[in-house]
Amino acid sequence: MTPDHEIAIIGGGFSGIGAAILLHKAGFEDFLMLEEGDGVGGAWHWNTYPGVAVDIPSFSYQFSFEQISGWSRVYAPGRELKAYADYCVDKYDIRRRTRLGSKVVSATFDDETHLWRLETTEGWSMTARFVVGATGVLTQPKPPDIDGLDGFGGKVMHTARWDHGVDLRGKRVAVVGTGASAVQVIPSIAPEAGHLTVFQRTPIWCLPKPDAVLPRPARLALRRLPGAKLVSRLASQALVEVTFPLAAHFHNLLPTAGAGERIGRAHLRRAVKDPVTREKLTPRYALGCKRPSFSNEYLQTFDRDNVTLETTGIDAITGSGVRTADGTEHPVDVLVLATGFKVFEKGNMPAFTVRGSGGADLEKFWEENRFQAYQGVSVPGFPNLFTILGPYGYNGSSYFNLIETQTAHIIRCLRNARKTGATRVEVTHEANDRYFRSMLDRRKHQVFFQDSCSLANSYYFDANGDVPFRASPTLETMVTSRFFDLDDYAFADGR
Repeated sequence: MTPDHEIAIIGGGFSGIGAAILLHKAGFEDFLMLEEGDGVGGAWHWNTYPGVAVDIPSFSYQFSFEQISGWSRVYAPGRELKAYADYCVDKYDIRRRTRLGSKVVSATFDDETHLWRLETTEGWSMTARFVVGATGVLTQPKPPDIDGLDGFGGKVMHTARWDHGVDLRGKRVAVVGTGASAVQVIPSIAPEAGHLTVFQRTPIWCLPKPDAVLPRPARLALRRLPGAKLVSRLASQALVEVTFPLAAHFHNLLPTAGAGERIGRAHLRRAVKDPVTREKLTPRYALGCKRPSFSNEYLQTFDRDNVTLETTGIDAITGSGVRTADGTEHPVDVLVLATGFKVFEKGNMPAFTVRGSGGADLEKFWEENRFQAYQGVSVPGFPNLFTILGPYGYNGSSYFNLIETQTAHIIRCLRNARKTGATRVEVTHEANDRYFRSMLDRRKHQVFFQDSCSLANSYYFDANGDVPFRASPTLETMVTSRFFDLDDYAFADGR
């Protein structure tokens, strides 16, 4: 009945870091954070491609309890987010309770002892009373399903595993994909490449980015002027709320998506001179059907003489290049895969084998019953297991708001377990079903379920055609995480 640690946190990105800090603040000291990589930071540890940066204002992309004023830009570059992760881990003494190079491959619940046993690829295991899944979903690079990829004779690299030893100067470079990472990497490498060919399957909505350098006087004002941090954060949060949670989840009630499309089209007209190229870059689906992007450089890149936009489908990768469906061979020296991550595919949700009460398999449960979780945190049949980014947990606001909201929910459960002496905490089927129905009932207002979204090729949609976002304004997520009915959980003592 005595575990190695009371709590195991799986994942050392900002989800895991935030959960660890807030658990520590709440008086839960016996935890261990397990991280696959050789450093903390998650996406900001792995993604180091040229141009990588946050895509919401830095004032929102940080913990509310640890706001810093040293960002170099309104939208901070990736290296500053990585440094912020290390800063938080060191300041709150989390590093000594972190085990790097530890990839969890399975978690199994014991109904007799009410403990989870975690197995790792390194061959060691541990037990924990409670498990917090903090692996995120944008963690496992997704290679494209294209014939011949393994036989390419040049250099191949995914944006999430960038090889900085590769010199692109004067090389023939191809980028496959035009998603969020491509929007950042393409304008960053175009001036360096001899020729850059971008293979686009679906155009992305690209909006102007309200970015700017934060000069030293501005940073000093944020640090010293009373209320400056609060004002900047409130303004930033309002911008984020209007551009996604409200626009996406209340599409039928608010005109924000239509206004965004007009801004996007005007931005495209200003940025791209060639009408043929401009037409190829014009989305045929509504703004919000898939993840939009913000850039002041991406669209302009296609006016460069050394950049070609190719929209003919790829037939195969050859030993020396890319062959499109029309038979054209595009010679390539370096192939960059900007093809995103596994999201709802098997092996990623969850990212490791999870067997709950009675041996129930979490992946199979979701396959048979659709993706669902009570407030995105708990699934019936899987006691003592909580997730930061579970289905219907994230509403599209700042990811840091999600971390703090979900961890508040988890801590409330743990505190009640400690208060009552419970060793088993499990959400009830009734509560989970009620929450799932409430999310489905709100779909009629969301942007995702209009006809044009069928053209978006969006990773938002799972195999069932669902979009497991939490259809709630941010304030609602914050309130319900702290005041949900504890009777929605069953607390039991197995001693």
